[in-house]
Amino acid sequence: MPNNLWAQPTLQNHLYKSRYCITNMSDQNKIQKIVRELQADLPLTSYPFKEIAQRCDMTEDELLEAIKNLQEKGIIRRFGAVVRHQRMGITANGMGVWIVPPEDAGRVGKIMATFREVSHCYQRPTFPDWPYNLFTMIHSSTVAECEDVAARISEATGIKDYKLLFSSREFKKVSMVYF
Repeated sequence: MPNNLWAQPTLQNHLYKSRYCITNMSDQNKIQKIVRELQADLPLTSYPFKEIAQRCDMTEDELLEAIKNLQEKGIIRRFGAVVRHQRMGITANGMGVWIVPPEDAGRVGKIMATFREVSHCYQRPTFPDWPYNLFTMIHSSTVAECEDVAARISEATGIKDYKLLFSSREFKKVSMVYF
């Protein structure tokens, strides 16, 4: 692996150039090792972090301190279970595509993001044949419930120009693996 951090993949560049200020390659290698382990399933043992720490060549206390530091720096956002929502009855997934005046996107996006049924809310560029600039992923038990959520979002934001796109087939769905 080259020692030039600018030649590394995007996430590594982000670690270097961002507020995290990780400029030391050994720190970066340590972070990659920890993240690589934490991306996998936790071992189903009485002391899962002890087992992970051993694989990272550190003590359990060192690992837990490193995880705490990574959370404080914003590198690790949270720990949580990956739920198979279809098996829980959440079978309707609608992507809301919204036409929002650019100067209002920040205000509207913050309102959209408050809905518990919205898992993702993004602003993206528009194109001549695609005027939609805000995107929400809405999850519910039925298409009608997703439509109701979109209507409530529309009412709360004042944005009336939107469409809901529902999945018709899933080709791939995996958790992102960074290292």
